[in-house]
Amino acid sequence: MSLFDRPQNGESAVLVYANFSSRLSGEEIEEFHELAKSAGVDPVGTVTSARKIQDPRYLIGEAKAEEIRQVIAATKADVVLVDSTLTPSQERNLEKFLQCRVLDRTGLILDIFAQRATTHEGRLQVELAQLQHLSTRLVRGWTHLERQKGGIGLRGPGETQLETDRRLVGIRIKQLKKRLEKVHKRRQQGRRARKNADISTVSLVGYTNAGKSTLFNRLTAAGVYAEDQLFATLDPTLRRCDLGDNNAVILADTVGFIRHLPHDLVEAFHSTLEETQEADLLLHVIDASYADYQDTIKQVNAVLKEIDASTIPQLQVFNKLDRVDGGEPRIDYDEAGLPTRVWVSAQTGEGIHLLLTAIKALCFNETIHQWIRVPVTNGRLRSKLYLQGKVLRECSDESGDLLLEVQITRRNLEAIQQKEGVVLEKEMDKQIINYCG
Repeated sequence: MSLFDRPQNGESAVLVYANFSSRLSGEEIEEFHELAKSAGVDPVGTVTSARKIQDPRYLIGEAKAEEIRQVIAATKADVVLVDSTLTPSQERNLEKFLQCRVLDRTGLILDIFAQRATTHEGRLQVELAQLQHLSTRLVRGWTHLERQKGGIGLRGPGETQLETDRRLVGIRIKQLKKRLEKVHKRRQQGRRARKNADISTVSLVGYTNAGKSTLFNRLTAAGVYAEDQLFATLDPTLRRCDLGDNNAVILADTVGFIRHLPHDLVEAFHSTLEETQEADLLLHVIDASYADYQDTIKQVNAVLKEIDASTIPQLQVFNKLDRVDGGEPRIDYDEAGLPTRVWVSAQTGEGIHLLLTAIKALCFNETIHQWIRVPVTNGRLRSKLYLQGKVLRECSDESGDLLLEVQITRRNLEAIQQKEGVVLEKEMDKQIINYCG
C-alpha cells in the first residue's frame, strides 16, 4: 500500500492498545474502539501491551509485534490501528514487519475528520492537519526509489524525488495557511460586528459525543447533524438563540474534544477554535450518564488551557438526564447566587428553560451605574463605552481627561477593566459635580 492510502469504510482492523504509564483503563480502550468504528472500520482483533518504556523500533517490542502479526493472519485484517503516537520510523518498521497498513491515533483521528468535513473551511483545515502530520513521513513513500542508490549511474534519484515531494508539500501548506488566514479575518469581522451590536457569544464545548449538537439544535432549531458517534460534528455553526425578554445571544457549536488531542489538530483548527477563545461564556456540556464524567471534565479543561480559553466564564451543563435514574432538572448556584451547573436532557427537552434562565443570568447580569475616567488620548475606549454601555453624561476635568457616567453590565465592565485598565470613580464626589454640574 502507498503512503497516502487511508482505510476505507468496511475495512477490518486490529486494535493495539499500548500503555507506558499506569494501568490501561477500560474507558480508554472503549474510546479507541469507538474511534475505530467512527472511521467506518470493523475491529476484528485486539492486542494490549504494557511496558515501562517505548521500544524505539516497534513501540511495543518485537514479541508483541509478532503477536499482532499472528492476529492479522488469523483475522485477515486490512489495517492495524495503534492507540499511541508513532514516530515515522516506528510506523515504517511496523508496516515492514507486519506487511500491513499501520495508522496511529493521530492518523485515525485525521481520517475521521476527513470524512466529517463538509464546508470549504473544514476541508482546508483537515488537509492542512494531514499534510503537517504526513510531512515527516514522506520518506516512507519513496523507499522503492531509495533502493536504487549505490549503482553506477543510478545514485540520487530517490533523494531527488523525496526533496521535490517535500518542497511541493511545503508549498501546499503555505497556500492552505494563507487561505485559512482569510477565513480568520472574515471571522474576526463577524465577531467585531457582534461586539458592536452588543450581542454576547456563547460557545458549546465538551467531550466528543456529550450531546453538544443535540443541545444546539434544541436551543436554536438549527438542524445540525447529530449522531451517537465520536466527532459527529466538525464544522462550526453559529445561530441566534432567543432567551426571552428581548434578550438573545449567538450560540456556537464546535468540534468536540478528546483525550490526547493531537497538537497538529489544535494548530490546524485555530480558526475554528477561535470561536471558543473569543466567546463571552462557555457552555461545558457533560454526559451526566457517563460514570467517569469527572475525567472528561479534566480532559476538556486541559484542552481549554492549551488553546488559551481557560479564563472564560464557564457554565457546566449536565446533559442526558433522561439516562440517569432519578435525575431531575435543576440549577446549582454558587455563593454569589450565580448559576454554575444546569441539569438537562437535550433529547427530551427537560430543563431547557432552566438553561435559558442560567445563560441570561450570566450574560445579562445586573447593570452597574458607574463614573469612569478615560484619558483624553484613549478615544478608542470612549467609543467602546458608548458601544457596550449607555453613556448618560460626559464632561472633562481640568487635565482634559474625560469623565463618563455610564450604565453598563458587570460582564462588559470587567472585560473593559481587564483589557484597558480604566480608572473607576467610586462616587460622584464634589470634584465631579463641579466639572459636570
